[in-house]
Parts: sequence; structure tokens; C-alpha cells
Amino acid sequence: MAYEQKPNTASMFKNDRKEADTHADFRGSALIEGQEYYVDCWLNTGAKGEYYSMKFKPKAAKSNDNDDTAPF
Repeated sequence: MAYEQKPNTASMFKNDRKEADTHADFRGSALIEGQEYYVDCWLNTGAKGEYYSMKFKPKAAKSNDNDDTAPF
């Protein structure tokens, strides 16, 4: 049985294609209000300790060859 994303949830996995520090540490997908998104996530360190920073990009958007958020 194939995995089905549930509404208003996200799933992320370790980025095994990371080649540069600017590439996301984790990548995945989200389904928010019926719209599918690519999710990129970075583990950062700040004044209060470690935190996650995320970027969401609609899957329907045209990909940019210079952008590291291309499909998995």
C-alpha cells in the first residue's frame, strides 16, 4: 500500500544528496489545505541552542535549475 499524505502534515527525511552547506539537511513534502509542498529543512545553532528552519515551495510551481529545492 502506497503512503498517502494526510491533510496538514509533513514528512521529512535526511537529505542524502547534500553536497554543500547551503543544501537542506532534511527534505520532504507537506499537504497544507489541499496544496502539496516541497519542504526543505536546516538544522541551525543560535543563541538559545539548536533549532530547525524550514522552507515550503508549492509542488505546482515551476522549478528553477539554480534552486536546490528540485524534486527528490
